[in-house]
Amino acid sequence: MTGSRTEVLAVLGKLVDAWNEGDATAYARLFTEDADYVTFFGMNMPGRQVIESAHRALFEGPLKGSKLVADGDEPKVRFVRPDVAIVVSGGGSSLAGGGKPEPGRESTLTYVLVEEAEGWRVASFQNTRVSDPAAGAK
Repeated sequence: MTGSRTEVLAVLGKLVDAWNEGDATAYARLFTEDADYVTFFGMNMPGRQVIESAHRALFEGPLKGSKLVADGDEPKVRFVRPDVAIVVSGGGSSLAGGGKPEPGRESTLTYVLVEEAEGWRVASFQNTRVSDPAAGAK
């Protein structure tokens, strides 16, 4: 197995599409069965089934109609093995479905993807909200 940047980024594109369509099943299908999904507030949602059920509740509730938006910078893709890639990218969400993240909804996103028989899947995801630690010290 040998990975390509294009294949890895295609998975991230499918994640965005599934989110933007509010499709929890399609979204969760892009994760490994035993994936770890760490939210911006530090909660770990372990496993594809938990990821799907949590996102279904979000897509039907507080995040209904929200859109994921890239920050415009090129994601950093690093292959640590031919079948394992780490991606760091920026982005965020818009609750109103706009074209850019709303203030306070910008994040740095870290993904670990693995190549499986059925294709590339996310094995681990970390969402960290962008903040200015110096702002709290004033």
